[in-house]
Amino acid sequence: MLSYYEAREQILAAVGLLPIEDAALLEAAGRAVATAVISGQTLPAFDNSAMDGYAVRAADCTPGTLLPVKGYLPAGCNTDGQIIPGSAIKIMTGAPVPPGADAVVPFEETVEFPDQIRLLGTVTPGDHIRRQGEDIRPGDRVIDSGTVLRPAEISLLASLGMASVRVHRQARVAILATGDELQEIDQQRCAGGVINSNSWALAAAIKEIGGVPLLLGIARDNRESLRVKLLEGLQADALITSAGVSAGDCDLVREVLDELDVRQHFWKINIKPGKPTAFGMKGNVPVFSLPGNPVSTMLTFEEFVRPALLKMMGHRTVLKPLFKARLEIPYKKKAGRVQLMRVSLKLDEDGMMLAASPGDQNTGILRTMINAQGIAILDAERDCYAAGDQVKVHLLGAATDLGY
Repeated sequence: MLSYYEAREQILAAVGLLPIEDAALLEAAGRAVATAVISGQTLPAFDNSAMDGYAVRAADCTPGTLLPVKGYLPAGCNTDGQIIPGSAIKIMTGAPVPPGADAVVPFEETVEFPDQIRLLGTVTPGDHIRRQGEDIRPGDRVIDSGTVLRPAEISLLASLGMASVRVHRQARVAILATGDELQEIDQQRCAGGVINSNSWALAAAIKEIGGVPLLLGIARDNRESLRVKLLEGLQADALITSAGVSAGDCDLVREVLDELDVRQHFWKINIKPGKPTAFGMKGNVPVFSLPGNPVSTMLTFEEFVRPALLKMMGHRTVLKPLFKARLEIPYKKKAGRVQLMRVSLKLDEDGMMLAASPGDQNTGILRTMINAQGIAILDAERDCYAAGDQVKVHLLGAATDLGY
């Protein structure tokens, strides 16, 4: 049986990159750049004022000096004439600095009169001027491949005049729930029926990372139903199934995948929960067969599917950083398997991250998942942790609320 780390390594080694396409800026937000972006522009494009104030020559300025105001430069204007020695020009933030001026004096550092100003302090060449090219010059490598486009990167691309950017295609991920007991949300409940929540959870998780979920519905516990649905799912960029991968009489998913020439890389990972997780490949299409319990489904997606899909979509960083946290209360586990422990997280007064179980760790308790902000990776060889012991934790999903 593979370890937690071996399973993840095998999956990441098997999946490849999706094709590259041009995407408009807003469509590219949240996606990874496929090729490095090299600037063809200069930023700022010209010397401009960083403040509302007065453009001056520093040589004309000493505290108490009176300077006549000989013009006005709003942002967006053109300026051709030089500043007259011994004078000032009123200038707004972003306006081009007139030739001959080498400093800007903010309004608050002057006493203003109808046609002149009195300087209150010293002026140094370069004060409050944003110099041409001080940020970016032509030929600069401004965004590396694999970088996720946040608002800051989108702003930079727009500033460089780029209306589109090269990114990897979004992963189209087919999602198939299996089981005779399952019902869809809009079906009338019957005795013994269970609502198919896994497909919705997986779809939300895929959307959260920028993929495109494709809901295939429910396959029943027979070969024909599974075969039809699995064949449809194998047309996508990746396929995720939930349930049907254990060792019960009705757990047929792996058998039917084998009949469809999906090459199994492994079945079972030495973790809790999520042991019966399986992974295979059909050509370039990865197939993730996850346990059916909703908590196990979400945790195995988080640990194994999420990094793979991010790699396929060109992300440079696919694994979440691990933080050190201290347990608030003791915790016992069985030795022999890595445990994925749902934890609530908070920061103490000293900024130390504290972790605690938000409730029963039984995989049937969905509320524990809702109240968790992170996952603690508990070592396989350990069977107990004392209060204050350090554990490795990563955030769960897009969790950021770590309030005091």
